[in-house]
Amino acid sequence: MLSASFSTTAVTGPTINQQPLHSPETLALLIINSKTIRQLTQIHAAAIRHELDNHPTVNFKLQRAYSSFNRLHSSLTLFNRTHDPNVYYYTSIIHSHAVHNLYYKGIKLYIQMISNNIEPNEFTFSAVLKGCPLQPGKLIHDHVVKLGFESNMHVRTALVDVYSNGGYLVSARQLFDKMPERSLVSLTSMITGYAKNGELVKARALFDEMVERDVVCWNVMIGGYVKYGKPNEALTLFREMLRIKMKVNEVTLVTILSACGQIGALESGRWIHSYIEINGMNMNVHLGTALIDMYSKCGSLEDARIVFNKLKNKDVIAYNSMITGYAMHGLSQEALLLFKNMCTMRLRPTDISFIGVLNACAHSGLVAIGKGVFLLMKTKYGIEPTIEHYGCVVNLLGRAGYLEQAYELVKDMKVHPDPVIWGTLLDSCALYKNVVLAEEFVKFLVDYKLANSGTYILLSNLYAATSNWAGVAQMRTMMKDHGVQKEPGCSSIEVHNKVHEFVAGDMKHPNSEQIYMMLEVVNEWLEGHGYAPQTDIVLHDVGKKERARSLEVHSEKLAIAFGLISTEPGSSIKIVKNLRVCLDCHEVTKLISKITKRTIVVRDRNRFHHFVNGLCSCGDYW
Repeated sequence: MLSASFSTTAVTGPTINQQPLHSPETLALLIINSKTIRQLTQIHAAAIRHELDNHPTVNFKLQRAYSSFNRLHSSLTLFNRTHDPNVYYYTSIIHSHAVHNLYYKGIKLYIQMISNNIEPNEFTFSAVLKGCPLQPGKLIHDHVVKLGFESNMHVRTALVDVYSNGGYLVSARQLFDKMPERSLVSLTSMITGYAKNGELVKARALFDEMVERDVVCWNVMIGGYVKYGKPNEALTLFREMLRIKMKVNEVTLVTILSACGQIGALESGRWIHSYIEINGMNMNVHLGTALIDMYSKCGSLEDARIVFNKLKNKDVIAYNSMITGYAMHGLSQEALLLFKNMCTMRLRPTDISFIGVLNACAHSGLVAIGKGVFLLMKTKYGIEPTIEHYGCVVNLLGRAGYLEQAYELVKDMKVHPDPVIWGTLLDSCALYKNVVLAEEFVKFLVDYKLANSGTYILLSNLYAATSNWAGVAQMRTMMKDHGVQKEPGCSSIEVHNKVHEFVAGDMKHPNSEQIYMMLEVVNEWLEGHGYAPQTDIVLHDVGKKERARSLEVHSEKLAIAFGLISTEPGSSIKIVKNLRVCLDCHEVTKLISKITKRTIVVRDRNRFHHFVNGLCSCGDYW
């Protein structure tokens, strides 16, 4: 408690020479300049002692100060004790709730204000609309129009934000286009709306029109590209950001590391890691986790492990990222051990933790352990299995050959099975050539309009493997009738900080001639090692030579050939493929790794394959 002889030496702020403490002006100035919550509570105590805590100026300043120190309860208590609060008091307390993401409580206070016949001003509307959900925002918009504040730039900007965040982009754009002056905030709101709904062309057009850009709008645009699968565009924009010396922040780096992970851009990811260290940025758990995720997805698990081990104050998200990294690289025992260590550290596992562990079990055929983990999830931690957890267990059982058990699990699921679950079952049928069960699944999916390109392709693969060309033709007809397009295989490789993409039979690359010459050399190597093309996986009823030729130009083989001609002998080659690697490419890559003495790392849709000296880390189980 402060005494009546309180001096400003107790509070960091301007010197107030010999002014009496009971002056409201003195207290207000001390409140404004208080640096800690302890200082503020001391000043508040002095105000109470001198019976000035209900003075309008002191009360108002205390409310705002408590809110700034994240003591919203104290602000609200003071507000509720205020006699006849005016529009400024209401606006202040509404704003305090909005900045703490308590939108509905702010709206309730707004309704209370209207009920007390207190007319809002432009600052009230700006406050209550901040982060406001769409439906109440539309009602407040009616008040804005009625009271004649729609033309106010700050109010209109807040309305653009409400409609943009709510997905009403046409309404947002109409308000935006009528603005006589477009603020940076309104432009960013509009770009955010387009980027969130995937309208990246419109977002980029607005972004390019901006005369002034801050880090927030750069982050929004980069984040939109990353979210909607355009990581190369995100990287290009990030490099432009650096070129113009725009200061990046943690959000920028976390987002762009995600882009690197999507396409396996390890060199770019390493450069960003160096940028973080050179610029002395705080390696907190968010940045550290983003680096772990990037390194894991780019095939450098050792780098991910180094970052994880150095990271201080690791939370469950960091552990989840490392467990997931181990799982996707097939290091199941390491994933299980880390999960056990995490639980020993009394970090409570999340649903993501169990997805990582169950995937680890599935990649190594650890059926008994996987079943135990699945049971533990609910009995010990009270986590209800989601569709992703069921998918992991279905994959675990199906890959191990327990197709009937997997099917029974799907039928007994408490959630409705999605096309991914059925695709997992079909994939297992293809692995074990169980045509009868696969046909049953496909019929179900077609009847219930759940079939996608993968459904037809998997059954086509099965028919082709058993030389049932009539069945293959039937699948093609069904795809055509249902307007289903096959997702084209695409493989990428990063060389000298540039990502090169290939599709099957690709002739567009500037180095195509050298790539195909390298493929001929590779074919000679393979023949010398007794390689026989696995032509039974080709979905065309053509001669053996034609089938073999079609296998030679798969996208991952083109990427590997490019890697062989454009990197140093003996260096590792890292490939990212959007689909599951086929049996033939898997066998060929094993042989290339043995012949060239190179490590070849391939990330396909399901997992990582590390090819070393003729062997794969998956043990031919994927």
